[in-house]
Amino acid sequence: MTLQHLWQRGCSFLGTEYAILGGAMTWVSERNLVAAISNTGGFGVIAAGAMSPDLLDEEIQATAQMTQRPFGVNLITMHPELDALVSICAKNQVGHVVLAGGLPPASAMANVKAYGGKVLCFTPTLAFGKKLVKMGVDALIVEGNEAGGHVGPVSASILAQEILPVIRDVPIFIAGGIGRGEAIVTYLELGASGVQLGTRFVCATESQAHPRFKQAFIRANARDAVSSVQLDPRFPVIPVRALANEATRRFFEKQKEMIGCVDRGEMDLKQAQLEVERFWAGSLRRAVVDGDVENGSLMAGQSVGMISQEQTTAEIIEELIAQANHFIDRKNQGQQHTVVTGDPSPERIISYGRP
Repeated sequence: MTLQHLWQRGCSFLGTEYAILGGAMTWVSERNLVAAISNTGGFGVIAAGAMSPDLLDEEIQATAQMTQRPFGVNLITMHPELDALVSICAKNQVGHVVLAGGLPPASAMANVKAYGGKVLCFTPTLAFGKKLVKMGVDALIVEGNEAGGHVGPVSASILAQEILPVIRDVPIFIAGGIGRGEAIVTYLELGASGVQLGTRFVCATESQAHPRFKQAFIRANARDAVSSVQLDPRFPVIPVRALANEATRRFFEKQKEMIGCVDRGEMDLKQAQLEVERFWAGSLRRAVVDGDVENGSLMAGQSVGMISQEQTTAEIIEELIAQANHFIDRKNQGQQHTVVTGDPSPERIISYGRP
């Protein structure tokens, strides 16, 4: 068993040396980090976020100037100019497009595939994953509750057990809480084709995140990355995992304020939810770009506790690969051991490990 054998399907799908997707993090996953991940053998992904079509066009072209290797673009399906953003991807012949934020419009998926691009989508459940496969998705990303940013209610380890044995039609990448190579191997052995890491790359040297933002990650423990709580069942905001700070407390106040507006008939529920999402978008920029780590959003996955220093992207990926290979070597050595019980005849030699 080798690492290359375990993730060959993922590498072939992405066109990379390593089946490691860079998680798309708004304000963080831009040209410098994306190109660095791809240049090191992984697969960088631009976080389009709230970018206009013109800005995305500029970002794609700038990234292409920095790497000759494959990279992708993450588009939010709720973006009001989604079709125009897909057209920009078509114009630049972006090979892989991640459609995030719920069930993607069939037209967006069709338009990506029409120009020859491959579509990746997130699935929070087995049933949703099956639906996406029927729609024609080319690969799935299964992201657990341990991840940073907007998260679902179930951990990656449970989702992997539910989905990997059943859906085999397309490559599946596991995300959420992955910070070491041993975890990568474990998911690959369960049937994943690769993994996605976001938090681990925030403190890469090439990451343009503010130094104070990076320091907050370096100082944090896993338990510091907490998920927000929904205050009203009528108001189904998607939980967000971030490092606890003043912005976390203010989010509760924002929810209360919006619930009050709905109760008084000052706005409808959809408008109120949009205001909540704008809160996160604005506070994230405040933290990542401006360095306001108290009033800005510090979106981080629970793997943040495994970050102890700033490293180059190459050092991070090389470290992950070394850990994965060491783990595999130890497992391969264990498979060769035998246990002799009593009579040393061949019939009494019991092997353990994989046959």
